[in-house]
Amino acid sequence: MPISGMTGFARVEGAHGAWTWAVEARSVNGRNLETRFRGPPGFESLERAAREGSQARFQRGQLTVNVQAKRAETSGETQVNIATLERYLTAGGPYVATGMVAKPTLDGLLSLKGVIEAREDEDDAETRAVVEAAMAASVVQALDGLKIARLEEGAALDPVLNGLIDKIEDLTAQAEREAAGQPALLKDRFARRMAELIGEAASEERIVQEAAAQAVKADVREELDRLASHVAAARGLLSGEGASGRRLDFLSQEFMRESNTLCSKSALTALTAIGLELKAVIEQFREQVQNVE
Repeated sequence: MPISGMTGFARVEGAHGAWTWAVEARSVNGRNLETRFRGPPGFESLERAAREGSQARFQRGQLTVNVQAKRAETSGETQVNIATLERYLTAGGPYVATGMVAKPTLDGLLSLKGVIEAREDEDDAETRAVVEAAMAASVVQALDGLKIARLEEGAALDPVLNGLIDKIEDLTAQAEREAAGQPALLKDRFARRMAELIGEAASEERIVQEAAAQAVKADVREELDRLASHVAAARGLLSGEGASGRRLDFLSQEFMRESNTLCSKSALTALTAIGLELKAVIEQFREQVQNVE
């Protein structure tokens, strides 16, 4: 199974009867799986569909599912609210009787707030259930589309991550070749230092003993072996199944730990330079891994 990213977007539109709707599902990077839902009132089961659908498809990322729905205006019956009209007439009667205001006209009365009422057609329970089920299906389709978008991001990330792993492997091999020259350098360095301090060359036996002790402290074989092991583990995760983002993130920390130790043990300028370049590549790898589910 290819790796999956955590960023994506999908939109699905639907309609049934007088209802139309649009579902948008988007996600960004997240340490854990978090689903946020916004939907129309009266369709409470849609949130459950969004959360269950997210849990079935994703393991990490901050998801937002938004459902916007609208019911078409219908030509429902209108009626005159007699009680409201009479209240207006009662309240204005004294002013008309004293001549303070003119007698109201019919069109003026009908334009007053609350006098004309329009009865909206309401869905029966069966119709509402069908519409809600259709919306839920659109939510599922949007989540499927989001998964495809995240897999596409993963497909774009895969060659980048593998390319960085190749660089780490190559730099590890370079470090191994350079590290082979450290014992001779340490031996020569100790011999010159002793000559500077005591004014004469130290015995070969003393030089060999001291150089061997320093070589043990500067031995980077263990770090190089671990770096090679981490390279193999990273390749296995990138080609394996299931979400690997967390494990790759942990592995990038292990990469950095070994490269730091390599630099601290280095006695060669060339080896230190390789270690620093190795750290830079590992940091690039770590940044890219943050996008992997």
